[in-house]
Amino acid sequence: MKAKLIFNPAAGNPAESAAQLVELLRHLQTQQIEAEVVLVQPEMRLSAIARSAARAGAKMVIVSGGDGTIENVALGLVGSRTTLGIIPTGSRNNLARSLNIPTNNLAAAAALLRDGRRLKIDVGHVRHRKASRYFLEASTIGLVSALYPSADDFQHGDLGKITEFISTLVAAAPSEIRLRLDRQRKEIVTRAHMVIVANMPYMGANFQIAPDVAFDDRQLDVLIYSDLSKRDLIGHALQSPTSAPDARIQRFHAKTILITTQPAMPVMADGVFIGDGSVTVTVQPRSLAVMAGAATVAQATA
Repeated sequence: MKAKLIFNPAAGNPAESAAQLVELLRHLQTQQIEAEVVLVQPEMRLSAIARSAARAGAKMVIVSGGDGTIENVALGLVGSRTTLGIIPTGSRNNLARSLNIPTNNLAAAAALLRDGRRLKIDVGHVRHRKASRYFLEASTIGLVSALYPSADDFQHGDLGKITEFISTLVAAAPSEIRLRLDRQRKEIVTRAHMVIVANMPYMGANFQIAPDVAFDDRQLDVLIYSDLSKRDLIGHALQSPTSAPDARIQRFHAKTILITTQPAMPVMADGVFIGDGSVTVTVQPRSLAVMAGAATVAQATA
């Protein structure tokens, strides 16, 4: 089988990227996959490269990198027949965790490209005025979006960002949030620090939104953190994945979500800033083909 391999040498430990690429190509050869390699450069539009490969008839586009690289490649494959293959080599690997793809094991991840489950998964889409973006993990509205830039820099070694993180957290105030789900006439009106519209169980720094978030149920999970203080939210983020669900978090399922906030809150899609204020979030049902590992217990019972 021929495939395009998009390899990000900056993912993980860049000093080991050359050896990692050689090892990966060896494992792909074992799986009888002949890969045309594209080395990621900062100025590249990865979605355009993936879209071009799909239009040229590629059966599979394999991406080796972190969640950001994988998500940008996936954007170009939404709605196509081309299958996305994932070799997780980033620092978080949320997509691999959600899809049960082995991390830190190139041979096992490469084997799934042949022997794994080919799934058609949902993709979220968020629109703010003229700006829009697909997302695989989640769209976030409010505090988590405000904190993301400094938290991301801090996790990647910029320790000076902790001051910015703390000052943003201290200054944050809740907003009035109005949500309309699907065709329901009645709005949900509350005051909260944030809303998460999730498509997968994990986001951010391996934060598990909920273990049973399904990525192929043709709808999105809407979580409203309306009765939690900032201290509660931090505690929730740090709690064990096996902890009991917090009854104060309102949870809904919907295909279309209209959200307005006053004062306007920042909105992100998979860590990419979209804008402030009102947004429309929709699901693109089963619009991305991807190779995945065996279903987890939570996925099998969802």
